[in-house]
Amino acid sequence: RVCRFAVDGTAIRDFKNHEARGVSFPKSQPMRLYASLWNADDWATQGGRVKTDWSKAPFVASFRNFNADACVMSGGAQRCPAGTMEASAAGGSGSWWNQELSGMGYRRMRWVQRKFMIYNYCTDPKRVAQGVPAECKLR
Repeated sequence: RVCRFAVDGTAIRDFKNHEARGVSFPKSQPMRLYASLWNADDWATQGGRVKTDWSKAPFVASFRNFNADACVMSGGAQRCPAGTMEASAAGGSGSWWNQELSGMGYRRMRWVQRKFMIYNYCTDPKRVAQGVPAECKLR
């Protein structure tokens, strides 16, 4: 199983189940997705190099056409709808949460992360007291 976040069908984060290797994975508890705006220009914006342009305030975040394609826990059983992400993009079928990203899907995700991701806790050992989390060392 995998917990994958995507925007417009492109994976931007891919958390695989590495419980066998000692990494916790949310497989039976409900999850929520939160979004917020906050000032972290002293550390989360390329190490503080990029400052917030307050002249552009107020800052607003919103979601349009949001779709959660996920398994749902109900009465102790997991119900999973027909997946759409990677399988549909490839013209195939099956549940995306049981599939690895294709080589192209993985390269595309890494490209998006390199080009657009401002902060990544996996590359910020100063912010995590115990050091880089185990999942950051696994693909």
